[in-house]
Amino acid sequence: MHTNPPNKKPNVFPESAEIAYNLEEGERPDGLKVRFKIKIATGQEARELDARQAEAIWRLLQWAQQNQHSPDQT
Repeated sequence: MHTNPPNKKPNVFPESAEIAYNLEEGERPDGLKVRFKIKIATGQEARELDARQAEAIWRLLQWAQQNQHSPDQT
């Protein structure tokens, strides 16, 4: 796994790689620790990752819709 701050971008990515970046303390919302992990993939692996990601986003959207609360509810 490669860890690169945003201002130090590599010139060439290998065909399959994983890049991670942790937000610094001043950049975090409400003090939460935030980490971005980016997987670089091609071909069949990329198609499989796209399908998994689409399914995860769909489930999250369904959950969010089912768990909506008005501002006066806690």
